[in-house]
Amino acid sequence: MLMGDKIFRLRREANLSQEDLAEILNVSRQAVQRWESGAAKPDVNNLIGLSKQFNVSVDSLLFDSDTRVVEELQAKKILPDYGVLHAWEAYSEQMMVEYRQSVEEGLDIEEYQDLFTAVHKLPKSDYKEKMADVIFDMVLNAKKKPGYAYDEPSDLEGIKEKRKAYDFEKKEVNTDALKSKIHGAWMGRIIGCFLGKPVEGIRTDELHPLLKETGNWPMKRYILAKELTDEICDKYKFRLKKPTYADLIEYAPVDDDTNYTVLSQIIVEKNGRDFSPYDVAQAWLQYQSKNAYCTAERVAFCNFVKGYLPPHSAIYKNAFREWIGAQIRGDYFGYINPGNPELAAEMAWRDASISHVKNGIYGEMFIAAMLACATVTGNIEDIIYGGLAQIPEQSRLYEAIDNIVKDYKNGVTQAEAFAKLHTTYDEHNGHDWCHTISNAIIVAAALLYGEGDFGKSICMAVETGFDTDCNGATVGSILGMRNGIEGIGKEWSDPIHGELNTSIFGVGKVKVIDLVEKTMNHIEL
Repeated sequence: MLMGDKIFRLRREANLSQEDLAEILNVSRQAVQRWESGAAKPDVNNLIGLSKQFNVSVDSLLFDSDTRVVEELQAKKILPDYGVLHAWEAYSEQMMVEYRQSVEEGLDIEEYQDLFTAVHKLPKSDYKEKMADVIFDMVLNAKKKPGYAYDEPSDLEGIKEKRKAYDFEKKEVNTDALKSKIHGAWMGRIIGCFLGKPVEGIRTDELHPLLKETGNWPMKRYILAKELTDEICDKYKFRLKKPTYADLIEYAPVDDDTNYTVLSQIIVEKNGRDFSPYDVAQAWLQYQSKNAYCTAERVAFCNFVKGYLPPHSAIYKNAFREWIGAQIRGDYFGYINPGNPELAAEMAWRDASISHVKNGIYGEMFIAAMLACATVTGNIEDIIYGGLAQIPEQSRLYEAIDNIVKDYKNGVTQAEAFAKLHTTYDEHNGHDWCHTISNAIIVAAALLYGEGDFGKSICMAVETGFDTDCNGATVGSILGMRNGIEGIGKEWSDPIHGELNTSIFGVGKVKVIDLVEKTMNHIEL
């Protein structure tokens, strides 16, 4: 049935004249007449008005079927309270993120920008959800825009076919040296995460003045609670009073950046090195609550519960599919594959593909591969390109990291490099702030400009802003692996007291040395 016929039928069944319907929708009678005759179609706002008036979905008006219209008119409905849903769990609340994400992926949807915007502005409701469903179907079936410059598969074989090989000299590492590196990687991740945790979410227009006011600029140490007086805290919108400072803790506090690394160890322990994406999904459901997961991970978790399995769990109504979440999860696969970046990246793919696509997956593969390289070389450039060799050369992530290395080699200063980052990506925009690529650039730049110095590099990663605890953790992990535990000063490690707290069911607080010992058991020497 054509749309005009549907409108005519619904109006007549509701005992409304064309004048009555026109008055309800605040349009002219002639507009209704044109809709019913097929001479014109209602715009987005009027489609929504029609769906509300007749209690039918927008897609039932748009698509060529009248079965759903009849069923919806007759059926009773029980609806959720959309007001209590977290924004990460309501796809309809992420319409502008979806639009930006889809455009960046090269999908030919720009002519529908007004539709995305109109749905975004709707109040939380069943109608908004239905309109979001229409948009999801549109995105899922959208074609690539002609001339799109990138080639970005999400499947493992497709990724492998698009790689660019990179060879470098690998050094032999004995068991004692390897254990030192593994210990350094675990401690480096924990320390870097802890350094950035108190200021996670702050923007640099407040972070930099805060560091300067507390005598910590350029950043060179932990932020301390004792220096954050009431007078200082009152100056900033960002909430500074919290229990996660180096002079308050007795061990490293819970954080998703460290939870995932411990959880990866559990997955390997339980399922072996041949674990599958399905095994990862089951572990997520078994070992943590929904609230332990954010953005893409929260969407994937909810999708598992609803029966969407990998890789569909990464795709279904997931506007965050290239955000940083997977990039913080790949460390363990680098730890247990020293000198084998290809296998590290493959394991990372198995993990990432349950919640991410394209550059979201590549971010985790890149980090895991860099860690595998860092066990057998101290050359920062080799570590970076060894990681890039495991992702598609014609991807946005590869291009961005390749450019930062080239800038560094061409004499671009540290200040210029990070100023360019802030010009390219807006830290006040959630998509930019939390995207894989913007944060991977910070990681690569901190490794390069930090020149292998552990403290200097993690501080650089944090003071740059964006996802401070994630980037501090990743840089700390890579340099901890490169330099070994001896390369981490006591000023960094002492506040941790060799212990890490987790929110993983049945695990709780753990000793770092126990994590190291189990990691060594998972390595095939």
